[in-house]
Amino acid sequence: MFQIEEGLATAPMERVRTHGRYLFAGDEKFFIKGVTYGPFPENENGDPLPERDRVARDFEMMRAAGVNTIRVYYVPPRWFLDLAQSLGVRVMVGIPWPQHLCFLDQWEVKEEIKKVIREAVSPLAGHPAILAWLIGNEIPAHIVRWHGARKIEKFLAKLAAIVREQDPTGLVTYANYPSTEYLRLPFLDFLSVNVYLHEEKAFRAYVKRLQNVAGDLPLVLSEFGMDSIRQGADHVAETLSWQLRAAFELGVSGTMVFAWTDEWYTGGHLIEDWAFGMVDAHRNPKPAYEAVAEVYRQRLPLLPPQTPLISVVICAYNAESTMNGCLASFQKLAYPNFEVIVVDDGSTDTTGEISDRYAAKYPYIHVIHQPNLGLSAARNVGMNASRGEIVAYTDSDCYVDPDWLTYMAWAFMDPRFVAVGGPNLPPPEDNRTSACVAVSPGAPTHVLLTDEVAEHIPGCNMAYRREKLMEISGFDATYRAAGDDVDVCWRLQNEGYLIGFCAAMMVWHHRRNTVSAYIKQQKGYGRAEALLLPKHKDRFNVLGNSRWAGRIYGDIGGCLLANRPIIYHGVFGMGLFQTLYEPKGSLVAYLPLSMEWMVLALAFMVATPFMPLLGLAGLAMAITSLAFVGHRAGKAKLPARHDNLGSRLIITGLTLLQPLCRGWTRYKTVWQLRKSASQGVCPVPLAEDMPHDEREMPRVGFVRKASEIVGVFSHRLTFHRFFWNNKGVEREQLLSHILAVLTGLHLPFTTDTGFSSISAVPPWDLSAKTNLFTTLKLRVTAENHGGHKRFVRLAGSILPTGRAVLLLAVLAGAAIGLLPLSAYAAMAAATTATLFAGWMLWGLFRAASLVTMLVQYLMVRGPGGSLEEPVEERLIVRAAAPSRRVVAKDVADVEEIAARQELGGLIPAPGSGDKTENVLAA
Repeated sequence: MFQIEEGLATAPMERVRTHGRYLFAGDEKFFIKGVTYGPFPENENGDPLPERDRVARDFEMMRAAGVNTIRVYYVPPRWFLDLAQSLGVRVMVGIPWPQHLCFLDQWEVKEEIKKVIREAVSPLAGHPAILAWLIGNEIPAHIVRWHGARKIEKFLAKLAAIVREQDPTGLVTYANYPSTEYLRLPFLDFLSVNVYLHEEKAFRAYVKRLQNVAGDLPLVLSEFGMDSIRQGADHVAETLSWQLRAAFELGVSGTMVFAWTDEWYTGGHLIEDWAFGMVDAHRNPKPAYEAVAEVYRQRLPLLPPQTPLISVVICAYNAESTMNGCLASFQKLAYPNFEVIVVDDGSTDTTGEISDRYAAKYPYIHVIHQPNLGLSAARNVGMNASRGEIVAYTDSDCYVDPDWLTYMAWAFMDPRFVAVGGPNLPPPEDNRTSACVAVSPGAPTHVLLTDEVAEHIPGCNMAYRREKLMEISGFDATYRAAGDDVDVCWRLQNEGYLIGFCAAMMVWHHRRNTVSAYIKQQKGYGRAEALLLPKHKDRFNVLGNSRWAGRIYGDIGGCLLANRPIIYHGVFGMGLFQTLYEPKGSLVAYLPLSMEWMVLALAFMVATPFMPLLGLAGLAMAITSLAFVGHRAGKAKLPARHDNLGSRLIITGLTLLQPLCRGWTRYKTVWQLRKSASQGVCPVPLAEDMPHDEREMPRVGFVRKASEIVGVFSHRLTFHRFFWNNKGVEREQLLSHILAVLTGLHLPFTTDTGFSSISAVPPWDLSAKTNLFTTLKLRVTAENHGGHKRFVRLAGSILPTGRAVLLLAVLAGAAIGLLPLSAYAAMAAATTATLFAGWMLWGLFRAASLVTMLVQYLMVRGPGGSLEEPVEERLIVRAAAPSRRVVAKDVADVEEIAARQELGGLIPAPGSGDKTENVLAA
């Protein structure tokens, strides 16, 4: 019989909480070692579960394999949770609802879903065995596309709020999948993603991607597995083994192997032609059982095969308020081979005494006292005193995650990287000012070129191969307080080296806790920019700000003109991996938040008595800056206890102060250095100008933004048609039929490119022109209601093109303008405008007729048909169609030809008696 570890079955169970990028049970980090469970045929009580004795034996076998969590796809009864608690098993509860339907189109359906969530959570709220509530699982990509990502996000946020209202201490998550990766769900407690990738390189790359998608949230792989019937039991075991090891090596907070057993019941019957289980239907262990147990029984994260000595350097100056917490955090490190070198850089408070006290108690801590020489000099002293092949740096106002060095060692297993950095998060226990500073501009953070390659890693969380750092002579002592980390990163890249990024390598970094400290910090950054500028002049823009080639992590933009993220959907939204791409920042978009803009606005307003137009321009500029500041303050994500009007006002003030303080100090320092240079005492050469290649400067997509405005307008002029199809037609087949019709009618059309920006308007599938100046945009989806029954939806817009509207406006304006000059000329212009308007209306009517024909045509279509099967020439929709009766005749002709061609063999000939249910909207 399988044995479970002593004490686990009777140990009290604390509810799991989130802390930064990880889960915790009490003070200990908690890694989900999970499997999915069920659904099963109903037991004698009507639950989709085995009988109680079988469940108990399953739990015992799971615990023997190290499993501590299961995921169920239904709301279990209380006895099930009680049994799980008694055996030390936690449960992720999935709440089922009809997410495969277009659920946002009907108010009644939305309210019913909310009711289902509320009634599922309420009776089980607070149960210790419940690890988290899953408010959804893999909403199909075509449903998300139909409604638009933003509406789905808002609805899921409402469901999460309902769960928290009923169960305040319960965690909330949603199981996403690659086809809707772009959904932004910051309201979750942790991000869950189902990933089925069976090639190791692709799997590792995608987990790294997901770590960045998760942002500051823990990441859980909520489903992955393989079918042993087709893949072979031994191959499945081998794959699960490396998948689990790779996942935990890369810093995930948990994994869910799909599934516990081959017994799987869905759609009203047992599934017998696949076998994903770790055990078979009779609970006999398969090779996958031992492969999973080998990982799950160990302490996580696993240590790398080599654990090189890592020297951690902490440079401290007057840090008595945080030094104790910083050094204490190293006592909890799980890494076996490290040393800590504290460089006390001439502190005048008790920093040195605190460090000496720890050094006397812990032999891995060494302290070096020196006069105040500045941050870079102190870092070089630490580097020279280090013995490790890796030199890591953190700040005295940081404390480290227990597995910081473990993940660092794993990251350096990649020989491509000479340096590696990780995220730094503000501790949740900081005060309100610190929380506001954390989301204000100018915070130290990393800049990413890809999901695993960084352009910059901040000084509070960076590590280097010692030999490579010494190869470039370490840090430049010119930078006494800031900028040295930027300089080192750029110098390494200039030498052709790569800098890596590890999302799991996390430290907690206290932000400035007073406004004056924040202003002092930003002044230091301004001075650092002035010192960096002559040395790296090609990396700065005309305003003296850093021109990052990568994406600044956590940058909320704060600018209304910033380019929006781009989603790759794949053509017709069929991409398996639908990825969100963040654009580079735009110089023009950030101008209203620059010191130069604000000073110029003030100067223009001062000039109002002399030149009123300048005053108006200055007022407009000032209003623009305030709008940008308000936009940023409104988007900032704050801890719930600090999220109030006072905090937003503090962020507003800091956002206004930051560019003024930083910019003024930068100009002041440049002026001082130029003055010193003229006297022959300048420590570094200064460039007279800052050349840059305008072609490389990021641009603001004004044209794209204009098109988005038109898109929002067109959203108000839309159609929505829906109907039943009883032939089992799928979305791909619908699109194929529509393309065949458009080809047969010789109407020019374009399909979507596969890319779109995030906006309130869902992306369209195809666009057709019924004449030169009229465009029909269409999107399609099909709900599966079981068997061959499909509920088909078509939606879109029929609008004149922008060129047509502009031409009509010109003609109308000409008619009005010519009226005082020549009545005949005005009449000619007006007549032309009227005829042109009639032409436009004709195109609109033609497009509406086409939509009606498509609806009736698709109602009776079945599988089959393609672009190579055009509709006959005689079926072209006639522009002179006087009534719906003529259109209906055309539709009847289409049906007759479809039956005659027997496309797919499922279309009955007209008059065969087939009755298709029709709920076509008026």
